[in-house]
Amino acid sequence: MEGRAVVLPFLFFCIHKTYSMKKIIFIFFLASLSFQSKAQNIEFPSSDELKITADLYVKDPGFPYVLLCHQARFSRGEYIETAPKLNKLGFNCMAIDQRSGGHANNIINETAERAKQQKKPTEYVDAEQDIRAAVDYLYKKAGKPIILVGSSYSASLVLKIANGNEKVAKVISFSPGEYIKGQSIASAATGLNKPVFVTSSKAESADVKELVKDVDEKHLTHFIPNAAGVHGSRALWKDNPNNLEYWNALLRFLKVK
Repeated sequence: MEGRAVVLPFLFFCIHKTYSMKKIIFIFFLASLSFQSKAQNIEFPSSDELKITADLYVKDPGFPYVLLCHQARFSRGEYIETAPKLNKLGFNCMAIDQRSGGHANNIINETAERAKQQKKPTEYVDAEQDIRAAVDYLYKKAGKPIILVGSSYSASLVLKIANGNEKVAKVISFSPGEYIKGQSIASAATGLNKPVFVTSSKAESADVKELVKDVDEKHLTHFIPNAAGVHGSRALWKDNPNNLEYWNALLRFLKVK
């Protein structure tokens, strides 16, 4: 009943907004997905040899590959709902633990634990090498450019990493900001000329707009929710009342029909 209670009001909203029947059917499909999907737990080294833990969700080797990076104090568990949904929609995924993090959805950040044990720094800036190593790993596995996703501080890093990186085909950034000490993400993202999707809570949208003002506008999609929204990729979680609004925007960007 809980799922039905969420979907029915949104259905009436969709009809009122003259959404296509195809989209309405998709909304029911999305809301009914089972989020239990078996992931393969893997490890690979960062550039300083710290082992990175990741969950690999492969539905079909021929599908595009998506690299999922978490927000502050979180872990790969941030994507325990999102990755299986993307699998259902035709994407393989790899969710990583960066060294700057903690836990999410009862999943401990193993990379962060190792970094602490080895007395390595764990600031946001230190996680950049982990994301770059993950891009290299997944690009090699996929054999083609990947889709790079970030949330909060990692949303900022993915904009920087994607710029000029031939291993990244598209970048998706949930609530980026100037979170990285000693760096200007706005400058690092200047001239980014591949498909870019940025979003955030409604309250953050003006700051995000300013951050990406020098991204090539021909390639930029900036989605601002109608409702209040949520910080980071938690916007896609089922407990966000307007998660379907974000999903529809994201799937339009990904050209999922």
